[in-house]
Amino acid sequence: MRMRKKPGTDEKLSVKGELLIKKPEVFKGRWHKAFSNDMPVHLELGCGKGQFVTGLAARYPNLNFVAVEIKGEVILQAIERAEAQGLSNIRFIHGNIRELDTWFAPDEVSHLYLNFSDPWPKGRHDKRRLTHHRFLKSYSKILSADGWVHVKTDNRDLFEFTLNQCFDLNLKLRNLSLDLHGILPRGKFERSAPEGIITTEYEDRFTRLGMPIHYVEISLKSLK
Repeated sequence: MRMRKKPGTDEKLSVKGELLIKKPEVFKGRWHKAFSNDMPVHLELGCGKGQFVTGLAARYPNLNFVAVEIKGEVILQAIERAEAQGLSNIRFIHGNIRELDTWFAPDEVSHLYLNFSDPWPKGRHDKRRLTHHRFLKSYSKILSADGWVHVKTDNRDLFEFTLNQCFDLNLKLRNLSLDLHGILPRGKFERSAPEGIITTEYEDRFTRLGMPIHYVEISLKSLK
């Protein structure tokens, strides 16, 4: 379902402070300036309402997090969530991920997260999937050699597509799971994420419904 644009969203975003980076290209190659420290930068593409990235930021105060979201109403909620928690190690970008190479310099990102990305189920739309090989090659430019792309999805077709793209590119994979939360055996659903796993809003919803979450970590080192 497409979220309707709420009146006043643009005005509310325009007065947000340092958490919203209005000109991310200014920090290309110098994101340490945005955070006033030299800690590693982790990047989430499509942060939604911010449950996942704020959870990471709260757990790992010694890391910096940049979250990208194209929907104004949604990123506003994410920013407000971070503000409510008093988190200073997150910055948000309201924009399109196709501009990544204008925002980040080579090797500037330590880890990259793709959580429940749009599966674009029609075959003719496969190039829009965020794990299409052209996107993976784009990520390889900004991701450090020892970094990983973390992928979560409930969509089996998208997951299989992702794995096939990785195999075609001969990429290294680790921690692959077709049922991250272990809810499937014998049909007895746990209906909650295992302790220690930081979840998204979608993830909580799907898990309550007994739907398996697929997960994999991808190295792009061989594309460099």
